[in-house]
Amino acid sequence: MSQEQENEETPAARFVERFAAELTEAGMQRMAARVFAALLASDSGALTSAELSERLRISPAAVSGAVRYLTQIGLVGREREPGSRRDRYVVHDEQWYETFARRDQLLTRWEAILRDGAGTLGADTAAGARVADTADFFAFLREGMVELLERWRDHRATTAPDR
Repeated sequence: MSQEQENEETPAARFVERFAAELTEAGMQRMAARVFAALLASDSGALTSAELSERLRISPAAVSGAVRYLTQIGLVGREREPGSRRDRYVVHDEQWYETFARRDQLLTRWEAILRDGAGTLGADTAAGARVADTADFFAFLREGMVELLERWRDHRATTAPDR
């Protein structure tokens, strides 16, 4: 069995492919899902383009496109490897918290636009009522998200104080 075939069959490699398949099913681009899962499953949480290419057996161009997408949506950061000209792509420990905290900002903007739209369309119209209801839904989500994120911070502080 070759080293590449052996690497494909490791529990970590199987996890990466399983989680990537779930992310793809949820709507993430396939290569981006694989790159994100590989970064998440790496001990350091950081890999270079060459390491990702080798680990996932994909082209450098596929890595480049995937990390471009992942950095745009805020799931991956880019850092310069110390003493090198190579970039490392990083999943931060608080990645999920930060991602959902940014969603709060997005929900706030959407709610404001929807409230304005409801006023423009008229509260007495079916469209205005539908848009106002959508704004109420986003307000509800935003309020719940803020509370949930606070609860998460408290939970982390009591269950993992060394992080």
